[in-house]
Amino acid sequence: MDKRKQNGGHSTKAKGIDKRKNPYKDVVKEVMTTEKLGLVLNMLYNKAIDKEDTNAAKLLLEYSLGKPKETKDISITEIQPLFPDEL
Repeated sequence: MDKRKQNGGHSTKAKGIDKRKNPYKDVVKEVMTTEKLGLVLNMLYNKAIDKEDTNAAKLLLEYSLGKPKETKDISITEIQPLFPDEL
């Protein structure tokens, strides 16, 4: 017998309106066409090149190439106890 059927009714499926869905994305999908997106990208490109706008260039590169992964340099200079109250 499959015991997953008696999981207490905790289903991950949305019933009715999916509350996890962002309603603003639907509006953007209706308004933004591929032609309009191309115009926006051309505008950013021209602004980055012609006016040497580094913010426009950064935004264009982040969306076209993807943001670089953030790296953190962790260096330990001394050993710290995990639970200092026990010492």
